[in-house]
Amino acid sequence: MSDAAQPTAAEVRAAAEAVKTALDRHLAAVERRTGEDDPAVYEAFNELAAAAEEYDELLYDRYDEVTPFEIPGVEEPLPPYRGPEEPHALSVLIRRDYTVVEPQRLLAQAERVSTAEEQGGPELPAGTVHGALGALFGEFEPDEIASRHTEFGLEEGDSTLWVTAADEPAEPGEWLEAPFEPVDPQRVVCRFDISAVFDEESEDDDLEDDLDPDLDDEDLDPLDTEDTDDSDR
Repeated sequence: MSDAAQPTAAEVRAAAEAVKTALDRHLAAVERRTGEDDPAVYEAFNELAAAAEEYDELLYDRYDEVTPFEIPGVEEPLPPYRGPEEPHALSVLIRRDYTVVEPQRLLAQAERVSTAEEQGGPELPAGTVHGALGALFGEFEPDEIASRHTEFGLEEGDSTLWVTAADEPAEPGEWLEAPFEPVDPQRVVCRFDISAVFDEESEDDDLEDDLDPDLDDEDLDPLDTEDTDDSDR
């Protein structure tokens, strides 16, 4: 980074003050929390993480120094909860993605379970991947497939779970034709995501932690400079 592009000392000081303010707000939100998933605490956490990351970046750019803090990725917060204070009904929306990586294993496992005819379901094409999937999901609960996916020749992708609040339970059969219509985000009580993206971000952070900030370009092996990006930090 050129000297002209470096942040000023005043900008670094202002970022440090922003961290202090965000820290106070986070503590106040924790002290006033109304439950385990209080959105105010969630929002204050993300604000503190963003302020700390900004300070860490400016501190490094100006003084070649780093903080001892591990800055987590800042997630987009859910909007403020506007559902009923005491929900009488809940909907749990779950999506899990898989890739069929071993079709033969999937087909072999499907042969060991009850056929669709024995389950009273529609006849599925024998010896096909979609027929095997129908047989497996007809025999096993989704949670069991999630825990045993490698046995079935599947590889996990992203997954998400949303818990939403409702005023009253839905009528039987009411939403079966369109179970995943857009949900009011202000009625989401909590949300849990699992993605390989988070692991990749963690690995990138580990690689950055291994870099020596005091290492000059001329100290690098000439063979390595082609893969070195001065903007990584």
